[in-house]
Amino acid sequence: MKIGISGTGSYIPSIVTKNEAFLEHDFLGTDGTAFGHDNTVIIEKFKSITGIAERRYAKPELKNSDLGYLAAEKAIEDAGIDKEELDYIIFAHNFGDLNHGEIQGDTLPSLATRVKHLLKIKNPRCVAYDMIFGCPGWIEGVIQGYAFIKSGMAKKCLIIGGETLSRVIDQHDRDSMIYSDGAGACILQANPDSGEILSHDSVTHANGEAFYLYFDKTYNNEGCPNTRYIKMHGRKIYEFACTHVPQAMADCLNESGVPIDEVKKIFIHQANEKMDEAIVKRFYRLYGKAIPEDIMPMSIHKLGNSSVATIPTLYDLVRNGELENHQLQKGDVIIFASVGAGMNINAMVYKY
Repeated sequence: MKIGISGTGSYIPSIVTKNEAFLEHDFLGTDGTAFGHDNTVIIEKFKSITGIAERRYAKPELKNSDLGYLAAEKAIEDAGIDKEELDYIIFAHNFGDLNHGEIQGDTLPSLATRVKHLLKIKNPRCVAYDMIFGCPGWIEGVIQGYAFIKSGMAKKCLIIGGETLSRVIDQHDRDSMIYSDGAGACILQANPDSGEILSHDSVTHANGEAFYLYFDKTYNNEGCPNTRYIKMHGRKIYEFACTHVPQAMADCLNESGVPIDEVKKIFIHQANEKMDEAIVKRFYRLYGKAIPEDIMPMSIHKLGNSSVATIPTLYDLVRNGELENHQLQKGDVIIFASVGAGMNINAMVYKY
């Protein structure tokens, strides 16, 4: 039985926030002290490393579940299916719904249940639940949907990846410039007209690596000590990703039996341009190859890092011809790969 993606959709928020918007921020070090240079230098260095020039933020009235619902609607329409035929809705995220200006996440009920409600699906056999797996959550949701369909427990699954990271950032942390909002979704089903999952691989490294991404107080010593924001050990994550993600991708590709020269595109989590380039370069080095031109679509320059939403959004953009110099043809072999909080890594080889 062939199992593949029959439709995709994404929601890219309308508020564009350029790097210049951070010029007046009071960036501080981890000890609460000011840096020895102005924000122009900080922002220029940030852009040279991450590649981010601007990012998208959701309108105040929209929550993460709303973004997921808007992406899901498009995916259902693209797949041409009846929403009442869905067996599972899996919503991958990290922080639930966050009201604009508030820091407390809301996951009661689950975001998947909220999307089902917004879609007005009446079928009680459509099971809705959330996936907390860091940035690789959407891929992991697809892998779970694949397992459900392969086992005969389901025929059609809706998998969503969405986040509003702009609402959990510390304004005094330079890393706040990385994060953005968005949502992407897909319909996974048995025997689609085209598309097939060939192999997948997932791992969790938690022996010393578990808290590379974590929640902690603001860097402003005068701020509320009980309010928590997303924090990360950037250097450790970079080294971890460059060491472990290429091998996970290779393990997955080897399992598929597809030669590396037949890979047409690599859809990698849009975390950091330099890091993504280093990962893919090391992946090809495992096979004694150089990186082919235009192998790696990138959306981070304009959309920032929307965590679990980056890959499904990127995939949807390329499928619809909305990313310059990147197209997909029927039969193309592609790789999805991600790394994130946990520390979790996964990869999937897919025949388009």
